[in-house]
Amino acid sequence: MRIRRRRCRSVTVGSVRIGGRAPISVQSMTNTPTADAGATIAQIRSLVEAGAQIVRVSVPDEASAAALHRIVAESGVPIVADIHFRHDLAVAAVEAGVAKLRINPGNIQRPADVRVLAEKAASRGIPIRVGINSGSIPGHIREKLGTGADALWAAAERHLLLLAETGFTDTVISLKASDPMTTVEANLRAARECDRPLHLGVTEAGPSLEGAVRSSVAIGLLLARGIGDTIRVSLSGPPEDEPFVAWEILSSLGLGRIHPRLVSCPTCARTRIDVAGIAGELSGILRRIRGDFTVAVMGCEVNGPGEAREADFAVIGSPAGMILFEGGRRLPGTVQPGEIRSRLEHELSRFAEKQGGPAR
Repeated sequence: MRIRRRRCRSVTVGSVRIGGRAPISVQSMTNTPTADAGATIAQIRSLVEAGAQIVRVSVPDEASAAALHRIVAESGVPIVADIHFRHDLAVAAVEAGVAKLRINPGNIQRPADVRVLAEKAASRGIPIRVGINSGSIPGHIREKLGTGADALWAAAERHLLLLAETGFTDTVISLKASDPMTTVEANLRAARECDRPLHLGVTEAGPSLEGAVRSSVAIGLLLARGIGDTIRVSLSGPPEDEPFVAWEILSSLGLGRIHPRLVSCPTCARTRIDVAGIAGELSGILRRIRGDFTVAVMGCEVNGPGEAREADFAVIGSPAGMILFEGGRRLPGTVQPGEIRSRLEHELSRFAEKQGGPAR
């Protein structure tokens, strides 16, 4: 299945282009105190290692805005300043060199304030994301339309008009609800009504498992229809998991991959090895490796040989013990449980090097 991407205008966020059928980019957000520049930079680097191409930081106060100079200088990827309530912090963020602003129409509504930050962003060629969440829709819109898809779009449309009145059109839109299907409906509406790039995500998606499922449903349904230009998976907890889930969504749809693909069997009474344990070890190893290849973990000889032929690298349980395959061919010998991690790290690093995607 070939997905035909929606046509839209594009914006440039530092070194990354969003929209215009550019490759879909992966974003994440720090949860360290932004005023602690050292901790924030360290987390940004972890997020980049996990696959984030753009990182957003919250700017709630002057101390956070002051830290942006160092964060921008040392991040290595474009930084987005997340602004609520105070347009003056957006101005400070632009002066600090951020690559993009995210503003919330639910709490930055005065036309005069919008004009000031739009003029400042335009002077530096910085795009603005109009980010609407179902929990912070402007009061007058909420009273009339509630918090569903129509209200999300109405809030976005109003702010786009405010920005357009200043001559500013370098915008991205995000319409997010905690309910996946409301998110889908809102973005379908936006895709019909405008030609702006769309930032996809589910807000307040939940803990790792629940959040990954809800995000995959909403983001996947939209991307499969060609809608969406950049994505962020929002999870409660360490943000380093977010880029990994985002890339799994893109990989599953054939829209991009940076980490090797891992498949494993669900196990049954025939299982001869600790599939879950080995798959867990492999998942950790593969997150540190860049490459476009497939690794399989199969518990027995029923489907194992077939998967071994289809995968680039495979671990199979057999009556003789744990065996490894590469390129459909069995590697000599068997592997003992105590040596599986070191053997896998060695073999996969070697394989990745050979494929041109070295371990990091």
